[in-house]
Amino acid sequence: MDHQYTYYTPGQDNNQQNNSEYRPPHKKKGAPKWVKTVCFGLVFGVTASAAFQTSNIVAGKFLNNKTVKESTNDSQKSESIGSAKLTTSSSGASKSDVADIAQNAMPSVVSITNMSVQQVQSFFGGIQERQSQSAGSGIIIGQNDSELLIVTNNHVVEGSDTLTVSFIDEESVEANIKGTDASRDLAVVAVDLSKIKDSTREKIAVATLGDSDQIQVGEEAIAIGNALGYGQSVTRGIISATERRIEGFDSNLIQTDAAINPGNSGGALLNNKGEVIGINTAKAAYEAVEGIGYAIPVSEARDTIEGLMNRETRTKVADEERGYLGISEPVDVTQETSQMYRMPIGVYITDVIRGGGAERAGITKGSVVTALNGTAINNTNTLLEQLQYYKAGETVTVTIAVPGSDGEYQSKDVEVTLGKGSN
Repeated sequence: MDHQYTYYTPGQDNNQQNNSEYRPPHKKKGAPKWVKTVCFGLVFGVTASAAFQTSNIVAGKFLNNKTVKESTNDSQKSESIGSAKLTTSSSGASKSDVADIAQNAMPSVVSITNMSVQQVQSFFGGIQERQSQSAGSGIIIGQNDSELLIVTNNHVVEGSDTLTVSFIDEESVEANIKGTDASRDLAVVAVDLSKIKDSTREKIAVATLGDSDQIQVGEEAIAIGNALGYGQSVTRGIISATERRIEGFDSNLIQTDAAINPGNSGGALLNNKGEVIGINTAKAAYEAVEGIGYAIPVSEARDTIEGLMNRETRTKVADEERGYLGISEPVDVTQETSQMYRMPIGVYITDVIRGGGAERAGITKGSVVTALNGTAINNTNTLLEQLQYYKAGETVTVTIAVPGSDGEYQSKDVEVTLGKGSN
């Protein structure tokens, strides 16, 4: 029997994604049936017009004036990564008290709310705009001179029009996407330090990252996140397996039986020292399956996270100013298509628009777009989402794979000056 996983896809309405809609916490009912049918650990809801049916968002903690509070492990070291830093503990006394571990770690975990507007077909055949809201989690991992930096899953922030981060004291602040890597399901969001109250800074903390390469099957594991959008909650289990591979992830994963539920995406998986060893990301759910959750190992994700932390934070540009590559009828190269035709995952260019940026840069049809300014592109939605941050006239670096005479694809970077128009 095949395993099933829930992969949150912006653009799906609630009825497509779940068998029954998510109910707000104040209604004293049992867990909705859709919780049993797998998920990417994200609470998701859709509504029409002014009425919203969504998951509740709550809590998260964090920061100190210019220096964020750090955990009290015996030995720590800060690794310089450009203007941003990750705090790493190399040792420290072991703790077995889960309550103590949770108390120390919860100031480093936040709730993230993703608000987006999507076009859906109405009952009468027309197109309507619906506002959707989803809830996930994040981990405070550092700061630079002007921003607080939070790591989460790409699927938590994907398709967002507005992102809101809520800290441990329930204070909420708007955030911007600093960088994403869809292939690894990772993202870093930034919060302007000037927008965070002093009282909140006193209550939040930067997480201490452990070494996920050293974990062993059977060790204790503790998960913290915004489960079902109720706010922070804690679950406990063990490391069930390491180096797991599941469809849709370009990396090994940690398997745990600590409960990973919708809303936990982007939250922390801790060891018994209170160090973050994984970023919770997915849950296998099926009638005959229980206790199978997955987290991205921190040690394997470190280079990606550091790269995202040091990107320039950009904001979306107005529709009339947006730049376009100048390609037409793009086709997604999925993992299945990639394996079948030996093509790289990305966006296949069916044709280029005459006089457009792609043609001027020498890009030809048959090429596959795999990255834009260093951000991995795995489908057309990701490409269009990234282009929302660039104006016409700006120059971007497009990574494309070009088929050779032997049928093998060769990767190269091309500088493209964006034009006006579509795609």
